[in-house]
Amino acid sequence: MTDTDEWPVRDSVTEYETGWYDGGYDLVEQPDGSEKRYYWAELPPAVVIVARTDDELLFVEQYRPAIRETHLELPAGIVEDGESYTEAAARELEEETGFAPSNLAVLQEYWVATGVLRHERAVVYADGLEPGERALDTNEFIEVRTVPVEDALEVAREGSANDATINGLLLATEDGLL
Repeated sequence: MTDTDEWPVRDSVTEYETGWYDGGYDLVEQPDGSEKRYYWAELPPAVVIVARTDDELLFVEQYRPAIRETHLELPAGIVEDGESYTEAAARELEEETGFAPSNLAVLQEYWVATGVLRHERAVVYADGLEPGERALDTNEFIEVRTVPVEDALEVAREGSANDATINGLLLATEDGLL
């Protein structure tokens, strides 16, 4: 591994702030002495939930304006200040699907798209689901779908796939949960 002292940051500039993320660049001295701007977008931590009800997994179908497509994906959301990944998973799952989990376990924490994003994510496994109260955000227009466990990865790979769903399913499968 390269020592971070070999890549000193000479300047860090936030060029814009939205309510959702910040964007900017770091002026970095590279190991050969040259300087280069490395652009980034910084997002709050997020959680992706693999939620199992007996032989099915909960998915949500929603339109993604950034890519102008509707996706069938695992429930997910932002970790609010002071929340752990499991607390955020429980809250997001109930808000989006109307189910509250009895059991939660973090399968993996990781950085996303490290070439351009400052964004941490965790995949959380949830089971022991009980009916709760759905409470969608004002920008969420979500349909809840169930998919048989044995078909989940194939369904996730059909049409437009997304990284969070595929990563979540692969991690849960590798851990013997699906």
